[in-house]
Amino acid sequence: MNTSHLKILFAGTPDFAAQHLKALLDHHYRVSAIFTQPDRPAGRGQKIKPNEVKALALNHYIPVYQPTTLKDEKIQEKIKSLAPDLIIDVAYGLFLPKEILEIPRLGCINVHPSLLPRWRGAAPIPYAILAGDQETGVSIMQVDEGWDTGDILRQESCPIYGTDTAGDLYDRLLNLGIKNLIEVIDKLASGQRLKSKKQDENKATYAKKITKQDAKIDWNTPAVAIDRKIRALNPIPGAYTEMGEIPVQIWQAVPLNIGEKAEPGTILRLNKDSIDVATAEGVLRIQKLQFPGKKALSVLDVLNSKKDFFEKHKKFL
Repeated sequence: MNTSHLKILFAGTPDFAAQHLKALLDHHYRVSAIFTQPDRPAGRGQKIKPNEVKALALNHYIPVYQPTTLKDEKIQEKIKSLAPDLIIDVAYGLFLPKEILEIPRLGCINVHPSLLPRWRGAAPIPYAILAGDQETGVSIMQVDEGWDTGDILRQESCPIYGTDTAGDLYDRLLNLGIKNLIEVIDKLASGQRLKSKKQDENKATYAKKITKQDAKIDWNTPAVAIDRKIRALNPIPGAYTEMGEIPVQIWQAVPLNIGEKAEPGTILRLNKDSIDVATAEGVLRIQKLQFPGKKALSVLDVLNSKKDFFEKHKKFL
């Protein structure tokens, strides 16, 4: 298939977007310009460095634009001058106004890692795990003037397993997103018209951005819910609790349906390779955790050096 005639403007920022951009380039699509968010401090040193999309674009000598808003008339005129046939938005993070959506003849399409209208918004992957959903998927959507409200061009679902972390699900959805995006663009490039369906507003749910406050474990909730939080926030930002005013991140645990009466957060047992903690309902068996400035370790390794610490405090806060 001749893909070079389709002039694409790509808008995206994080790694999820960069992997989709790489797929477009690997399939020899003509990406004529990149729009991505401005460079920001990152890492421990808070140094300014290009995000994943910008770095990839520079390696392929593609012009990069980094406006703080797309509502500026000069930016809109610039996009008009680029004359894209299609705009692809993957986790760009900026609102695309009507004036820009009307520029490309094929419109603007978006890759969203959920089965829209469920989990519109910034954090669909962790929210699907937090809610205990048994499946999620990818939606290729025609962008309109709302947030994740456009007509659906294509969807594909995948299961969520009981041990999945957000990282596991991310990898699965990334592969699905790339596969479905390429299939949609191949059809557009060949001149096919795609059928679309409207989203059911009555089924819409929202996944707001996860904050540090959201990451703190509430022991007054069931063990099953705490396990979901640990998995949903792994690898970023990581669910945490406190012991003796020291923050402790928990990376792996298993909920046990054991009826033991104790104040939530109380350490019930220090096992050889796990720690049993009381919750509002059931017991959470912690298997992997991390202290500040240290690596994440198995409980077996942690107890070799910190058993006295746990015996002294006896409770997570």
